[in-house]
Amino acid sequence: MKTVAIIPAGGAGTRMEGNLPKQYLLLGGLPILVHTLRVFQQTDLVDEIFLVLPAADLEKARQEIVERYQLTKVRRILPGGNKRQDSVKNGLEALDARYDIVVVHDGVRPFVSPGLVAAAVKEARRVGAVTVGVPAKDTLKTVDADGFVTATLPREQIWLTQTPQAFQAALLKEAYRRAREDNYYGTDDASLIERMGGKVKMLPGTEENIKITTPNDLTLGTFILQRRSGGCEPSAGKATEGKGA
Repeated sequence: MKTVAIIPAGGAGTRMEGNLPKQYLLLGGLPILVHTLRVFQQTDLVDEIFLVLPAADLEKARQEIVERYQLTKVRRILPGGNKRQDSVKNGLEALDARYDIVVVHDGVRPFVSPGLVAAAVKEARRVGAVTVGVPAKDTLKTVDADGFVTATLPREQIWLTQTPQAFQAALLKEAYRRAREDNYYGTDDASLIERMGGKVKMLPGTEENIKITTPNDLTLGTFILQRRSGGCEPSAGKATEGKGA
């Protein structure tokens, strides 16, 4: 039996400046997506990677991301859908019976660690469905349409959810089947398990495990990378040009 990581990276980067999709922006001289894929390349408990990208990017990504950076665990490069959930669905539909654990991770979360991925895989084998996150530190309130506070939420029960999320493959496929039948779109994969009554285990993530979607996120990511490397920039790869990889 095998563990596969499905990495959806089909975003258009509309909250970023410029025309380059965020997954291809350079971070420390390398595309953000390469940083992310390298973590899964290094994680022993992940056997294969299915990369899901915009359909127009597939061949260029194969040459300029997968082959250039020797990401040998990337076995499939698949076209994405209109929404993230559609992209993950395309990855799930490419699975066969050899895969018993599925890890789903955002292509623009480059600071996840191999240890956190491995912990999620191990716990998914035990309990079925796992997500990672960090406890909320700020006071959280709900507001109405006019901006007035309607309630203060119990902060000690609130976690800010991240990826990776890991699942027993049969469980995630069933959750996706039901969501498709109901035309339901969740905010993450774990929510599809929750809506059919399944339990999802929360594991502690890290505050560095950010999702890079805005220019401020990219600035923070550069700082994290410099801090991890002792203040020195890593060796730069060839910059990715154009809309594709």
